[in-house]
Amino acid sequence: MTEQQRASDEAAQAEDRTGEPVVTEGTVEALVRTKLAESLGGKRGMVEAAVPTLTFTLSYILSSELRTSILLGVGAALLLGVIRLVQRSSVQYVLTSLFGIGIAAIFAMRSGNAEDAFLPGIIYNAVYAVVLSISVLVRWPAIGLMIGPFIGHREDFTSWRGNPAVVRLASRLTWLLVLPCIIRVLVQYPLWLAATNDWADTFALLGLSKVAMGWPLQVAAFAGMVWVLARGRTPLEREQDTEEPRSGSAEQTGDR
Repeated sequence: MTEQQRASDEAAQAEDRTGEPVVTEGTVEALVRTKLAESLGGKRGMVEAAVPTLTFTLSYILSSELRTSILLGVGAALLLGVIRLVQRSSVQYVLTSLFGIGIAAIFAMRSGNAEDAFLPGIIYNAVYAVVLSISVLVRWPAIGLMIGPFIGHREDFTSWRGNPAVVRLASRLTWLLVLPCIIRVLVQYPLWLAATNDWADTFALLGLSKVAMGWPLQVAAFAGMVWVLARGRTPLEREQDTEEPRSGSAEQTGDR
């Protein structure tokens, strides 16, 4: 049984006993850990995401041939995919990498500028940061939407929003996903501008920063999320429990 299934079952059992959705830091942590592990794809997934970009960058630095460099980058992704197929393992992360290098190739070939291969990534991170930020500001944090279907009332995945502690926790975790995107844009966009306007030859820095600020930054953000989750192990519904005695004492006072 996976952590996600275990957390979902525990929440369901607690709901059956009380009639109310019960969400704890334990259930949230188990679900978030599972989702983060799935998105990372392990060490192999991280390498497969970086190899096509590194191949494209290094080949262009050495040859200055845009078309050849793009073909080599795409070829590297396809080779990784073939290896996965031969081993009968999931090609999910290879396909994601291939899609990314394909979009980058379209941008670069249209303009004829190699640095434009990094523009889609910059745009993606900017849009992603804006969308996630808005989700927090309107109190529908993206992390909450991710774990919502597995906690609380199964027929109503929005029930987690009834617990202010869960909303606050999901908001903190979502901000930690926003931070890497902002850092990438702040570093890579000036490098792209410099290369586009011939202010400086920053192509190599663009390629290296894309790799260095890809999965490593994401892993750092996820580590921060795990730290936030590990800070307190008290069930989140405890706040609701502490409010009940107050109301009960008020009723007793009224009876007297």
